[in-house]
Amino acid sequence: MTKRFSQGYALLIGVGESAYKPLSLPVTVKDTQAVYAALIDPDLCAYPDDKEHIRVLNNEEATRSAILDGLKWLKEKAQADREATVLVYYSGHGWVDKTDGRYYLLQHDVKPSKLAASALSAEAFTDALRQIQCDRLLVVIDSCHAAGMATSKDAETAARIDAELLKEFEDFERTALSKGVIDAIKQVKGRVVFTSSEGDQVSWVKDDSCSVYTYHLLEALQGAANQPGDREVKVSNLMNHLSKAVPETARKLYGAEQTPHFDMDAGDFIIANLRGGKGLPDKGWEQVKPEASHKINQIAQNIKQHGKFNTIIEKVSNAQNFHIGDVNHKS
Repeated sequence: MTKRFSQGYALLIGVGESAYKPLSLPVTVKDTQAVYAALIDPDLCAYPDDKEHIRVLNNEEATRSAILDGLKWLKEKAQADREATVLVYYSGHGWVDKTDGRYYLLQHDVKPSKLAASALSAEAFTDALRQIQCDRLLVVIDSCHAAGMATSKDAETAARIDAELLKEFEDFERTALSKGVIDAIKQVKGRVVFTSSEGDQVSWVKDDSCSVYTYHLLEALQGAANQPGDREVKVSNLMNHLSKAVPETARKLYGAEQTPHFDMDAGDFIIANLRGGKGLPDKGWEQVKPEASHKINQIAQNIKQHGKFNTIIEKVSNAQNFHIGDVNHKS
């Protein structure tokens, strides 16, 4: 019988379609849907599949107020459950204002003419995170996407499109979360912070299903860096796999550097069950790797079939004996 990871709570944010179309990043919605599917799968991470444990904000739902409300919801959950393990996952643009060094996450309803005033500032984001009083909180920020990757998988073309967009916002530049912001998040105990890249490196797209970073995160959640007999996935397991696999894939696909950053000063902790609590068999990851790859492909196919870009996850269905997040179109 599956052992539920009942102490797990997650807020997954994929900005996707921006109200200002040139800022749209459809792959970020696919990323959050894929992570959601893995989290609620009883044969994988085994988080309870209900709104008391997981909230997903995609496209027009990923507004500034909704993100802050979601963080407030996590605060309330952590207050009610002293054993809470919390995951905050953001996939979208992250820009810094070159005039004052302030960092912003660009949510759905950002106003291009008043970007600094309307975007979610790092200060507001970190203040909300600090209100979540728990001993185990993992923050994953995949915020260095090139805008050109929304329309082209060719690195040179994507870079040109990205440069044209940034010309429009000449006071801003795309960059990963800065050390100063990470340090601010860590002011409360129990915080571990992952970013998908460093500095101005691009967070690359693997294919039309998800980003390179998310693909390897899904592998790690299935035990890619665990040992035979392990029954849980720890944040150190995620780090060990992502630190090797992401740079290798970025070099292979694009001839580019993408170096994930990990700040684990708060120590290690369990983030999910491994294979529904069954754990890895005697031969370890190599034995289950084909099955894990198949599950990732099934997730991608389901999302592509039912949702594509402008979708939200509303319910869960069983498809071919695989439990994944179903997605429905809004009318």
